Amino acid sequence: MAVNARIGQPVPVILPDPHTLFERRAARLDSLAAGHPMGDWLRFMARLARAQRAAVAAFPAAATVAAAEGEPPLTHEAHRREPWWQAGLSALLEATDDVALPDRARMALGALAAGTATELEALADRCLRGDVRPAESGPAVFVAAALAAYFAHRAAALPIAQIHLLAQRGRCPVCGGVPVAGVVTAAGTATGVRYLQCGLCATAWNHVRAVCTACGESRGLVLHGIEGGSDVVLAETCDECRGYAKVLYQARDMAVEPMADDLASLGLDMLVGEAGYHRHAPNPLVIGG
Repeated sequence: MAVNARIGQPVPVILPDPHTLFERRAARLDSLAAGHPMGDWLRFMARLARAQRAAVAAFPAAATVAAAEGEPPLTHEAHRREPWWQAGLSALLEATDDVALPDRARMALGALAAGTATELEALADRCLRGDVRPAESGPAVFVAAALAAYFAHRAAALPIAQIHLLAQRGRCPVCGGVPVAGVVTAAGTATGVRYLQCGLCATAWNHVRAVCTACGESRGLVLHGIEGGSDVVLAETCDECRGYAKVLYQARDMAVEPMADDLASLGLDMLVGEAGYHRHAPNPLVIGG
């Protein structure tokens, strides 16, 4: 991606590179799994991330999408999915399938393989709306992963010059989704700035620090971490809306990856949840959790 920017000036929007995104995420998950109490699950998520890379490889070249003024071009409420996203789902399922998978995961794969195209589209719609039924939470994880690969693939083909920050800065300028986490940078044209990363299409966009990403207030913001734990990932709570979002500090670990580090820090979610805060934006791969 070529961007003209002065030194010290943050690039407003960074589109994803799906050909490297998922492999980098998988490598980070494998690294975080070592010695982690949820190590087996993180290694499974690493396998799923590599399967997302296989899904991207199964997609045809993506055409650009025209956007209405002030509207994200891939907003899932209005964007009409190409039917070939299901080819990516099939590739993802094939790449994930293994006799060593837990029984629940194998049952989910079987249910998806038996589903009709219409049923899969309906489940995809429910994933995007966030109203997955408890009984379908297993299959929904794989569908959500395929959708993330699809939207990252579509986002990467957009002309960056036509993508603009939204008035509602806590929403993704490409798909209107919500951020899975924010990263305070330690590299690039501007350091020490915050970028939010979309949990759906993986687009990153600049957002000022010390401001709640949900309600826009700057009062009552507090950073929380787990005592004795890593200071790479912290939760920024807001006493105005009683919500929180995660912040990753690249200067403390240059390998941070928003989705992976979020999955590996679910203990932090439990900590701030018990303190009475709700998460602004749930991780789309943690369904029913």
